[in-house]
Amino acid sequence: MKSIKIIFILFFFLITNKLMAQSILDKDEDKKRKELVIYFNQDGSHYLKATFLNQIWIRYNESNPGTTVFGTPKSSTLDLGLRRTRIQLFGQISDKIFVYTQFGTNNINYISPRKQGLFFLDAVTELKIVDQKLSLGSGLTGWSGLSRYASPSVGSILTLDAPLYQQSTNDINDQFLRKFSLYAKGKLGKLDYRIAISDPMAIQNSTAQKSTIQENSLFSPKPAKLQFQGYFMVQLKDKESNLTPYNVGTYLGKKHILNFGAGFISQKDAMWHLSNSGDSLSTNLGLFALDVFYDMPLNVEKGTAFTAYGSISHSDYGKNYIRNLGVMNPANGVNSQGSFNGGGNSFPIIGSGNTFYAQFGYLLKQNLLGDYGTLQPYSSVQVSNLDLLNDSMVMYEAGINWLIEGNRSKISLNYQSRPVFDTNASDKIVLVSRKGMITLQTQISI
Repeated sequence: MKSIKIIFILFFFLITNKLMAQSILDKDEDKKRKELVIYFNQDGSHYLKATFLNQIWIRYNESNPGTTVFGTPKSSTLDLGLRRTRIQLFGQISDKIFVYTQFGTNNINYISPRKQGLFFLDAVTELKIVDQKLSLGSGLTGWSGLSRYASPSVGSILTLDAPLYQQSTNDINDQFLRKFSLYAKGKLGKLDYRIAISDPMAIQNSTAQKSTIQENSLFSPKPAKLQFQGYFMVQLKDKESNLTPYNVGTYLGKKHILNFGAGFISQKDAMWHLSNSGDSLSTNLGLFALDVFYDMPLNVEKGTAFTAYGSISHSDYGKNYIRNLGVMNPANGVNSQGSFNGGGNSFPIIGSGNTFYAQFGYLLKQNLLGDYGTLQPYSSVQVSNLDLLNDSMVMYEAGINWLIEGNRSKISLNYQSRPVFDTNASDKIVLVSRKGMITLQTQISI
């Protein structure tokens, strides 16, 4: 309760605080009036800012075979849940010092434990060494490597959700993709870079996997060695902000972006499995990705725009590693009729092998719906050839964003088709059917 009181006091102070000078407001009056910000100096270069985001999901899900909810078989589920709540408090408090914190909660629905508390996702202090070119920071942070949406800006996601396979160690040896890290970031001409050395969290405290060694690879519970990661973008058109680690999903025609990116994550002896002779065998974690992001206005007068993203990656988690994920799973069990996927909406998203991912969106003209904004249809596909699976894992989805006030206030309707895998008579894991999920999301952000 004490932490909640502090949060409300901060917001009250931010809302009721008067701007230090009218000259600051006049620089961009409409934008400043919509921000919760305190200025510490006359020119506005020293400040503290707060933001808030809330995403609510209403879903109908066709359950995987054998799904149960507290022991009761369920062929389908209808649920309402809190996908994300986020509060950011950050700012440039002096010429050299930037601080960033983010707290909130994730994935709460009708089967979740009640009265879950807020927790810190990020807590960072950063020192500017050379303006624009080099900053150093440390703390619990999302400055990570591999690919663009390894650190997504959740308020501007083009599709319903980010491509979660890029958050490659989510809640196994990190905290919703954040790790305790030392990092460097900056821009050198057209090159935007980030590199980090991370101290992975203990596997023993994760609920995402068991600590017992198996025939197929898992993350090792032995004391972890340091993890090294980096992501490098060549920004050929407009430059993107690197104030925080989180990458925008769509600019809604406000910028012209063409970026080519490459990244990696590497950790020695991160994985283990049983050898053919029954001995424990440690192996390295090695993840590599290439991607491209394109976002451009099509007709400036009408406000139309096009957004596209594509990525290819090679993931070496060790022998036959695979992970099923069910976002905010609406079920919590599976009976004897269950498949390889497990219960609810789970399916194999992450694993050793190769993955191709693409998404596309088209922003229709501004004020298409008058005072009620405009629409942005989109689609995406993930194709993964994972070592353990006999068939390709293909997930596709399509939907539409109703942008009432850009990404500040929007409603999204999404249909996802996922594969269901099971073991056949030859002991191979093969595709046996597909299931669908329809989600309505409401998003409000300040």
